[in-house]
Amino acid sequence: MNELEMPVVFTPDNEPYLGRELLLAFDQLIAACMEFNAECAPKSHNVVLTDFQNAACILIPQVISLALSIRELIRQGYVFGAKVLVRPFVERAVTLYYLHTYPGDLGIWDDGWDYKKRPSLYTMLERIRVKASANSPQFPKDVTFEWNSATHGDPFSSRWNLAIFDGVISHPVSKNLRAGNVVDEVCAEVIPWLASTMGMMGAAFCKEESGTIQ
Repeated sequence: MNELEMPVVFTPDNEPYLGRELLLAFDQLIAACMEFNAECAPKSHNVVLTDFQNAACILIPQVISLALSIRELIRQGYVFGAKVLVRPFVERAVTLYYLHTYPGDLGIWDDGWDYKKRPSLYTMLERIRVKASANSPQFPKDVTFEWNSATHGDPFSSRWNLAIFDGVISHPVSKNLRAGNVVDEVCAEVIPWLASTMGMMGAAFCKEESGTIQ
């Protein structure tokens, strides 16, 4: 599509990255997540919630909202913006999984999740890995580097905001219809953690011990 002829607003029928395999998987997971949320959310109503459920009631909607935001940015061609949202999306999903895995840290969450007391994103990932399988390979120390780079705007972040127009490399300020590789990367990063969040929905609200009806 010629950028000069692009619509002001794309729809699901004409969006620029429609048909990419990972994007389709993301769409299907979003649909499943929304359906499961509609089932689980009412179970948080009119009940006495556990500490984990209270955290889940905050974090789950944020994860889903960010997933929908990422998807809409991709639809509209704002691919760099979608990449920037990966870090806050992943951090919330990881925090939710971490608090379920290490309920002893729910007190830190309840006290405001102060940055001086809470574990770093890398630490949470590592502790989750150890709990799941202590013999699994350790996460690379720089596993969060790219997410941080996109969020904080260091020179490396330019790699996600590139396009070639008439043979000239540029940094677009608006829609980018030539970043399919970035779209695939974003989808690959968010799909596992949206699936994880669905698991946490079930753990929080679709088990018998999930709360006491008032």
